[in-house]
Amino acid sequence: MAGPGRQERAADLLQTEPAEAPTVTPELAAGWGGGSSAAAAAFHCRSVSVVFPGPVTQQGCCHFACELLKHVLYQRHQLPLPYEQLVYFCRRALPRQPQDGDAVKKLPHPPDLGSSRKCQQLLIDLEGVFWHLEAIFNLTLVPRVLILVGGNAMSPKELYEINLEGISIGNAEESLQTPSCVRKLFHSLFLADVFSELQAVPVMGTIVMVQGHRDCGIDWFRPKLNYKVPTRGRKLTVNLSCGGNSSTNSSQQGVTSVWDNYIWFQAPVTVKGFHE
Repeated sequence: MAGPGRQERAADLLQTEPAEAPTVTPELAAGWGGGSSAAAAAFHCRSVSVVFPGPVTQQGCCHFACELLKHVLYQRHQLPLPYEQLVYFCRRALPRQPQDGDAVKKLPHPPDLGSSRKCQQLLIDLEGVFWHLEAIFNLTLVPRVLILVGGNAMSPKELYEINLEGISIGNAEESLQTPSCVRKLFHSLFLADVFSELQAVPVMGTIVMVQGHRDCGIDWFRPKLNYKVPTRGRKLTVNLSCGGNSSTNSSQQGVTSVWDNYIWFQAPVTVKGFHE
């Protein structure tokens, strides 16, 4: 079960103004939280749909993906603290480099490197994923992102899909503010209550997959030409789209007819969670 602190973390991200309830599909919802071993082996899915009242920027889409990755890792007990807090405490634990006036002072004792080393490696891996996600979003439209927790890329224990096919991309002047969209997104997740019924899990690895144009030129992510989205395990799909009379809708609809030129790319690192 997700602890109270994790629910409070989700609540911290909510927008203050009222918002409509998200669309949540109930199919096989009981299986999402566990159930019999036979049911657990089947494919259990839920989805949450969030409609933004206007276009968003490509950088905003990247921000949605990064924030959801942080949120999933924390809610699924792969991070002992929310990402920003973990960054703060892990970096504070590093020994301070001596300055010129510190020559006569006793050097600090090295920190306990048991969990600290794991923390530093996790942060390095995540920062690399975030940086290269930004790079691929700058090179190509990204219709879908997968966050695969546990198992492997072909058979994960849990799968979180971010569906961006319905997004309308606009320039910075005409697009919605990204922070308000993030609040709306997490408000919808909070109302859908998609994490509270899940049981705690052990430390596992997390893989990130990104769908992009085959000729986008990204060289960090590894192309997976024949990759198929897994059909076993537990799945949550977050469908993001834009409503309103956006001038970018028509061009976006034209793009959806050529998704066949888009392939899956896999991050070359597996983000390994850790417990305190």
